[in-house]
Amino acid sequence: MRLFTHALWHRERTAKTIYLTFDDGPVPEVTPWVLEQLQNYRAQATFFMVGDNIRKHPELFARVKTAGHRLANHTFHHLDGWQTPDERYFADIAATQKLLADEGQYVLFRPPYGRLTYRQYKYLSARYRLVMWDVLSGDFDRSLTPERCLARTIRLTRPGSVVVFHDSPKTQRLLHHVLPEYLAHFSQQGYNFKAL
Repeated sequence: MRLFTHALWHRERTAKTIYLTFDDGPVPEVTPWVLEQLQNYRAQATFFMVGDNIRKHPELFARVKTAGHRLANHTFHHLDGWQTPDERYFADIAATQKLLADEGQYVLFRPPYGRLTYRQYKYLSARYRLVMWDVLSGDFDRSLTPERCLARTIRLTRPGSVVVFHDSPKTQRLLHHVLPEYLAHFSQQGYNFKAL
C-alpha cells in the first residue's frame, strides 16, 4: 500500500501518454541539453525546480517556461523532509513558490527524495498538488550502466506513467545515453509526452 494516497503517482492508464518530470534544475550544465532532447520529439515535461537554482540561473528558468514546459516546486534548498523541522521546511517551499508564482498556475510540489512526515504531507496536500512517481529512472545511481538504466526505465514505464529524471550534473553520464534512447523508443511505439 502506498503512503500519501492523495498524491499523484500516475495518470490514467488508457492513453499512450507518458508524463516526464525532471528534478533539481535548472542548471547550465544539463538543462539546455534536456530542452533540446525534448524539442527533438515535441515532448512536453514538468520541471520540479530547486529555488536556489532558479535564483542562480533566471535565464534558464525563463527558457524552460518559454518552451512551454510546466514549472513546479522542489523546495529552495533540496531539503529532506524527514531531517528538517516543519516550519523551516514550509518556509523553504514558500520561498520557491514566490519565484514560481504566475497567476496561481504553479501549484505542483514534489518532496526531494520523496520524503515527507505525515504532518508535512497533511499541511502541504491542503496547499499544493503533491506529485510522486511510478517510475524512478535511477539516473543518479553511479552503480548502473547506461544500458541497464535505460532497460529498467523502459521496462517499468506504462501508459500514464509519471517518470522521474534529473537535470543535474550528477546524472549527466547516464542521462546523456538514457533520455534520447527513451524518447526514441516510446515515440516509435506511438506514445506522446505531456506535462502534468
